[in-house]
Amino acid sequence: MTSAPGVPFLKGHGTENDFVIIPDPDGLLDLTPEAVARLCDRRAGIGGDGVLRVVRSAAHPEAKDMADEAEWFMDYRNSDGSIAEMCGNGARVFARHLERAGLARPGEVAIATRAGVRKAHIAEGGGHVTIAMGAAQLTEPDDGMDEITVSVAGHTWPVRKVGMGNPHAVAFVSDLADAGRLLEAPTVRPAAAYPDGVNVEFVVSRGPRHVALRVHERGAGETRSCGTGACAVMVAAARRDGADPRRDGASVTYTVDVPGGRLEITERPDGEIEMAGPAVIVAEGTIDPALLP
Repeated sequence: MTSAPGVPFLKGHGTENDFVIIPDPDGLLDLTPEAVARLCDRRAGIGGDGVLRVVRSAAHPEAKDMADEAEWFMDYRNSDGSIAEMCGNGARVFARHLERAGLARPGEVAIATRAGVRKAHIAEGGGHVTIAMGAAQLTEPDDGMDEITVSVAGHTWPVRKVGMGNPHAVAFVSDLADAGRLLEAPTVRPAAAYPDGVNVEFVVSRGPRHVALRVHERGAGETRSCGTGACAVMVAAARRDGADPRRDGASVTYTVDVPGGRLEITERPDGEIEMAGPAVIVAEGTIDPALLP
């Protein structure tokens, strides 16, 4: 990666899903997978579950077609350097950065992502950021597919396949500890169900419309939170509980506890899913160019 000395960065998190934020408005940085992995290394780098590169949509080839709707593109990379379509917590932190940098005001701001344009609402005074996540894509149990299962730590469960711009496998379990240490990706079968890999959520009930989860994120491992995963879990839990806003004509809200905090997820009658939660910038500085060759 070619860069000038002292590349600026910020560090932020949403329910402890943490990110290195790199402002690059003109899209001049060649952010290689190796550089991303070094930045996200928690011992030898800055540390994070991923990198959020802040680029004007008009300056990025993947976002040019969205420039009329959203000025800023969230170029999101997983901690292993791989590219991801969408990150819900990342989008909320991205919106918080735009506000903090004077690039957006409290209220609504549009953000271009690889999963399309997402609308965020930034509360006044550093409050929660709410982001419209789009509609979930569900594979119904009777869609003719073989049963999909996930196995980890000697346990196997059936999963619900949910798409949130990226792929999810949601397993309802009796105890979150049954997922073990999640040091390696759980085994999902059949593999053809997720040809590009998958984020796996393990879920328990906490009460009426209240669930808790652990997640193994594709390309990152177990994380303290996953925004798209929380949305996928909310939709799967609602269907399990017999609720379908698109059928019933009434919004449904679930509280979703993650290891790093709490999110409120609402599904509306038009299918739109909204996620609300904290988004915090905790530090800023400059990156040693040696970390970004």
